[in-house]
Amino acid sequence: MTSAQDGENASTPDPMHHHGYITEKDKYLKRLKRIEGQARGISRMIEEERYCIDILTQTDALTKALQGVALALLDDHLRHCVRDAAAVGGSAADAKLSEASAAIARMVRS
Repeated sequence: MTSAQDGENASTPDPMHHHGYITEKDKYLKRLKRIEGQARGISRMIEEERYCIDILTQTDALTKALQGVALALLDDHLRHCVRDAAAVGGSAADAKLSEASAAIARMVRS
């Protein structure tokens, strides 16, 4: 399998493998609905021409909420997908570790 195929398989659902977040799917969806509501609230604040600092405070809260979801997903990925690949070893493990490192680097840069 080529590295391009490895990348394709990483994002393609495997019917025999469940992603780490699957046991917490409802929790994630609930959190994301709350985040969605926060984003709508910020839009409403701008429509109502609310004070800049109040809007910035809410955008900061929204950013932190999204970061919390991202960190939880990363933790699930490391505890399940990466751990399982590491147990098998080989190129699959190397690919998962590289993938996780790249995700961490993106999070740190943002």
